[in-house]
Parts: sequence; C-alpha cells; structure tokens
Amino acid sequence: MAKDIGIDLGTANVLINVQGKGIVLNEPSVVAIDTQTGRVLAVGSEAYKMVGRTPSNIRAIRPLKDGVIADFDITEQMLSYFIKKLNVKGFMSKPNILICCPTNTTSIERKAIRQAAEKSGGGNVYLEEEPKVAAIGAGLDIFQPHGNMVIDIGGGTSDVAVISLGDIVVSRSLRVAGDRLSNDISSYVKKKHSLQIGERTAEKAKIEIGTVVAGHRKKEMEIRGRDIVNGLPRTIKLSSDEIEKALRDTMLSVIAAAREVLEQTPPELAADIIDRGVILTGGGALLDGIDQLFSDNLKVPVMVASTPLDDVALGTGALLDHIAKSKKKTK
Repeated sequence: MAKDIGIDLGTANVLINVQGKGIVLNEPSVVAIDTQTGRVLAVGSEAYKMVGRTPSNIRAIRPLKDGVIADFDITEQMLSYFIKKLNVKGFMSKPNILICCPTNTTSIERKAIRQAAEKSGGGNVYLEEEPKVAAIGAGLDIFQPHGNMVIDIGGGTSDVAVISLGDIVVSRSLRVAGDRLSNDISSYVKKKHSLQIGERTAEKAKIEIGTVVAGHRKKEMEIRGRDIVNGLPRTIKLSSDEIEKALRDTMLSVIAAAREVLEQTPPELAADIIDRGVILTGGGALLDGIDQLFSDNLKVPVMVASTPLDDVALGTGALLDHIAKSKKKTK
C-alpha cells in the first residue's frame, strides 16, 4: 500500500510528511541545471550550495517565486526527485498527495500545482490553503466554532487568516515575505555602504543579527561583498539596528494586511481573537522581536508557534488523517 504524503511546497523549502513517519524531507526549493543540455544536475541542498557560485553553463533556479510556480517543468522535476527519493509508492498503488498553497492562488496556478503533483507520481491530489494547514500544525483545533487567527510568513508569501469551523472566514495573502526581507537587506547595504552582497549573505545576516524592533537586539556581524565603486572585495560591519531599518517597510505592509483582516472579522470571532491571541508561524516567525512588533501594532496578544518552520508540513499529516477518517465515515 502506498503511504499518503503531505507536501509543503514552499518558495524557500520543500517539506514532505509521510503518513506514519512524520516529516522525512526538508530541503531547499532549488534546482541546478546545465543550460546547454537542460539536464538537471542537482536538487535541494546540493543545488542550494551552488546558488551564486555557478559557472556560466550551470544555473541554480528557484522554480517557485512568491509562492507560485514560476517554472512548471522544473517544479515537476523537483517534486518527482523528492518523491522518488522517499520511495513511498506501493507495488500497485500511488500515494495520495496533499499540497499547500497560498490563499490567493488563482485557479490556473492551482491547476499547475495539481498537475505537477500528478505527473510526479501522485494518486489523488488535494490542495489546501496554507494558513489553515499551518494552524492545524501549530496545534489549534480549527474545527471548533472559535475564531483562530494565524499569520504565516513564509519565503515567498505572507498569509493572514481568521479560521473557524474548519474553514477560512477572512484572509489576505501578500507576495511579500522572507525572500523580500533578504532583498531589503541587500538593497540597504548597497545604498548605505555601496557594497553588493549575495542572497545567501543577506539571509545569514537576517537570521544571525536581524531584528524587527529597534534596540531589541544588539549584535554586529562582518559582511563581505563587492564594492560598487571600484569592484573590489570589501568587508563592513552591520548592526541589528541597521537591519531593523532595512526591514521596516516590508514588516509594516504585513501588519497592514493583518489589520485589514481584523477589521473585516465578524465581531464574535474578533472577541475570540482577543482571548486566544494570534499565532505566528512560518520561517518569518523566527525573526527577533516579531511577536512584540505585531502585538504593539494590533493590540492583541501574539504568540510564536513552537515549531514555525514545520507547522505546514505537520498540518498536512493531521489533515490527511482527517480526510481518511471522513472517507471511512461516508463508506
């Protein structure tokens, strides 16, 4: 019998949860291809090591951009590679696959995701909205008549949703998230220090010294890059407060989306959110001071989920069980 699998198809990482085993794969969503032959050379972690370091005939591609499939063929090859690696196919049967997508994915984008999963060897393919799955993974009981609010800040998209009785009541999805924050840091360093840095360096700075509340963290790190003026390598010191300045505008746009969702939430559910608070999940939830920033701006309690990076993948496992149980009941 093939085991069902849940996939968190993220812009930055792909996580796969296999029924009965939990999360068995967590790799960057990157594929390295030979541009002359079109052959896939590496996928996942191996390909990520090549980002920004490839000769001209090799390209390290992220097939998902802002939570959406930007390159269909390569997404399909990446999914096939990961699913083959797991060896979950049964002798005769194909695994059911549950894939998560951002709330504002268009029907054409959904069709592309579904086709990629079917072609990579899936049986029935289910699509679910990311914040709903993340809420389940974060341990919220979304099938009860309570209002739960989730802010899921991933690599490509930030999703804000209020959920009750197992469904999304109000939601907003922004194509602004972790990748944009890394770009903000690169742009800031370029403008302020006339230094060009790579995407991996910006991400490292975001994780190691970044903060979204001024004065909350007092760290410095050496950043190496290329001087824009003379083209030579140069090192500078970057501080946490500088990163807060760089990230400010993007963070304010996510807060504005959360505010809009709260303003459109029915009063009974809004009252629940004041009691129960807001859960932050996704990689962005690991940013220093983020719970304080949201709490100060939204005037409600805000908590960071205990496993923000894994919540969507964990939620897919719980939802697949839910689907299987419902099927048994209807039989």
